[in-house]
Amino acid sequence: MESPVIQLLVLAGIAVFLILRLKSVLGTREGFEKPPVPQSEARSRRPDLEVIEGGPDRDITDYVAEGSPQAQALAEMKRAEPSFQVQDFVQGARGAYEMIVMGFEHGDLDSIQPFLAEDVFDSFVEAVAQREDKGLKIEAEFIGVRETSLADAQFDAQTGRAEITMRFVAELTSVVRDRSGNIVEGDPKAVKRQKDTWVFARDMGSDDPNWQLVATDA
Repeated sequence: MESPVIQLLVLAGIAVFLILRLKSVLGTREGFEKPPVPQSEARSRRPDLEVIEGGPDRDITDYVAEGSPQAQALAEMKRAEPSFQVQDFVQGARGAYEMIVMGFEHGDLDSIQPFLAEDVFDSFVEAVAQREDKGLKIEAEFIGVRETSLADAQFDAQTGRAEITMRFVAELTSVVRDRSGNIVEGDPKAVKRQKDTWVFARDMGSDDPNWQLVATDA
């Protein structure tokens, strides 16, 4: 009777020893933890996160050629407003492009007015008014921006005014209907490619963070 009990106690002791041994080697985890990044991989990622003093600014050279007039203008913008990031601007311009295009197509100009210079807004109002006078209505669906590129950048150090020219290639569907609902232009199933060159401007260092569209098809 005692022999099986002794054997069980011995096995239990061995199991406890093995568990403690494994814990001392592997450690313990609570909840979800990401596995540690191998040192070699961490070293390979480090250059993307660090800016070498005196080296090129990747936030600029990712969009324009190093040493170009555009790169110099962007660098001056950063000096005038240290929080300015080209990457953030490009992403914001991409989102603004879709919002402005669809606001114009649907005739909803109030929502996009803060992002338009006065003369651009007036031209949009005139175009929408002419459309409505003819009894025309546009039905459009934005598919997506396929290409975005920074074409030019200019900065006036004396006034602090910055201008950045962006080129967009987008895809959307669009049809024009008359008062009776008949299609007079376009195809609701046909995806068309639209190319635009827009100029955004802003006074660097100002309290207003919004860039405004000051010119189209520049």
